[in-house]
Amino acid sequence: PSARRRRRGGRGRGGAGNSGGNSGLGGGGSRSTARPVESAPYDAPIDLDDDEFAKRRGRERKGRPVGRYLMCVHVQREPDEHGVLQHVATQIAVLEGRSLTEHYVSRPSDDVSQIHGNVYLGKVQNVLPGMEAAFVDIGTPKNAVLYRGDVQYDKEDIEAGTKGEPKIEQILKARQTILCQVTKNPIAHKGARLTQEVSLPGRFVVLIPNSSTYGISKRLPDDERKRLRAVLDKVKPAQHGVIVRTAAEGVTSEELERDVTRLLKQWAQITDLAQRSQAPTLLYREPEMGLRIIREEFNAEFRGVVIDDRELYEEVRDYVGFISPALAERVEFYDPEAEPLPLYERNHIHEQLHKALDRKVWLPSGGSLIIEHTEALTVIDINTGKNVGTSSLEETVFRNNMEAADEIARQLRLRDIGGIIVIDYIDMEVRDNREQVIRRFRDALARDKTRTQVFDISELGLVEMTRKRIGEGLLESFAQRCPHCDGRGVQIDHHLLGGE
Repeated sequence: PSARRRRRGGRGRGGAGNSGGNSGLGGGGSRSTARPVESAPYDAPIDLDDDEFAKRRGRERKGRPVGRYLMCVHVQREPDEHGVLQHVATQIAVLEGRSLTEHYVSRPSDDVSQIHGNVYLGKVQNVLPGMEAAFVDIGTPKNAVLYRGDVQYDKEDIEAGTKGEPKIEQILKARQTILCQVTKNPIAHKGARLTQEVSLPGRFVVLIPNSSTYGISKRLPDDERKRLRAVLDKVKPAQHGVIVRTAAEGVTSEELERDVTRLLKQWAQITDLAQRSQAPTLLYREPEMGLRIIREEFNAEFRGVVIDDRELYEEVRDYVGFISPALAERVEFYDPEAEPLPLYERNHIHEQLHKALDRKVWLPSGGSLIIEHTEALTVIDINTGKNVGTSSLEETVFRNNMEAADEIARQLRLRDIGGIIVIDYIDMEVRDNREQVIRRFRDALARDKTRTQVFDISELGLVEMTRKRIGEGLLESFAQRCPHCDGRGVQIDHHLLGGE
């Protein structure tokens, strides 16, 4: 048998599960002095034999890791009025080859605006039967909204004689305390969106407390799904739901069981804190963005994670050393003082970000996309531009639309555009061409981990689709509304209207 050896991981995130900042965020309720729960620390990595360890390390060429993706993490610090360096922002770029495909920005103030996944003890402010929703104070500047479809209830708590599904006003009352989780960040004038079905993500599984949910990622092969189903039958807690993630491919039953056990401990800490706290209180805080993206995305497909901040590098290296010890060597420190170019300049990320913030996107053959945002939806217009083709108008339009299908899928992911999206493809007379374009578009969207729904091309050449919106998007991360025109892009001539 192969020799067995333990892979040293490092310190991990350190501390007990109840670590983090103060949970009292204001908002009218009593402020709690208890600290919110953060991700429970990982145990030491399990023993792996040489063959399994080599398999999980991924492909290498001449001693260097090989992978489709590269993650670059840039931490920006600036001196304050006393000359002390303060954290301004953390930017994370995901490159496919040399092409930028995803970009995230996190700022220290995002404890208020970037709260997706956080769990709160909230206080119901008012219930609106006509909207089938309730507004809940979770301690943020704007009350969060909880819709009827996201409410969990015990049938024993509903008044006797209620027929059918109870209405929201029969379940929730003003000043009632509820445990809830943020599913959508607050955007512009809208507050965060909530659910009472809490889900706690781990490396390999997602725990859904007090639920019968049972699932395995559909992105896994059928044979692997069958194997994991047999493992899940043994480790799933009777009173809680579990979903196995794509990252669980090839992991052992012991690793799955330890992930479930860690999440159960985390849930116990959350419920214990809820019983000792007064609403509104932050009960559980998601890890900072760097660790969260690593948990969600990092695998053997990445040739590396390059970080230009020593403190964050050590934290991420230790974190990966626990969750994926075979990949720990792919976490690298980029010393900005020793290197001739900053990390983002060396990988041409700033150059690509400037293009991603423009409303116009050029296609390889000379065509273009125009991307416009409105309050209700995002509109994408496709033009042939400089693309004049060679054979026929139908062929030119078809080729232009095929290029646009690939580029639109990339832009939606890069710009993190969510909500309703309407795409105005150039009219095609041949039905088979229209079907090929929509098929190409759906195939290109398959690489996007964010849920999308695409409808067929209409007679007017329009494609309607939706993409789940979680945050504000790339443009909003780098821009703010113009104070002169209030974002309209025009200035009214008040002199002609009789103004001074």
